[in-house]
Amino acid sequence: MNARKAPPPGTTQLRVGRLLKAHGLKGAIKVELFTDEPERRFVPGATFTLQVPTSSPWHGKTLELTELRWYNSHAVGFFAGIDDREAAETLVRAILWVDHDVTESPAESDAWYDHQLVGLRALRDGTDVGRVARVDHNPAQDLLAIDTGSGEVLVPFVSAIVPTVDIEAGTVTLTPPPGLFEDLPDEDPTPAAAEPPAPVDGH
Repeated sequence: MNARKAPPPGTTQLRVGRLLKAHGLKGAIKVELFTDEPERRFVPGATFTLQVPTSSPWHGKTLELTELRWYNSHAVGFFAGIDDREAAETLVRAILWVDHDVTESPAESDAWYDHQLVGLRALRDGTDVGRVARVDHNPAQDLLAIDTGSGEVLVPFVSAIVPTVDIEAGTVTLTPPPGLFEDLPDEDPTPAAAEPPAPVDGH
């Protein structure tokens, strides 16, 4: 079971990265970034809450960044107290979280934090089709998981399909391709009967 500490009151936590594998012999670790603001999140002295299995020696602990470097377009982190490859290996697959003020929004006008999206009503052609249950971050693209009450639909979080996010109104507008919502269980429990075959003249 993975676990991390609860954030302080008035804050939430943002998942900003994952430690992939040891890099070299001096404790560096390759980092997969989940943030569009690495220059803000990964600065010397930044402290991360770790999401690791309860059996990990790092369970319940935090990790302090000393430096973030780039090697062949890959981010590599150096952390306080992690001085050799053996120590770095103990952190592989750890997910990094930071505390974040819930009242703060991203710098970009067309970017949102997960906690701002979860709970928004999903509208399709002006009709309420469900609510955003969570945001899945995949390598190819992010997905909005829409809870429709009769199943879950994963909607690609791209402007062509989610053209409008209105935090103040509490809604996201969807323009999904045909079939995305229609394939839900119980959506159409009785398929149309097949047309009888046309009569054939015989001898």
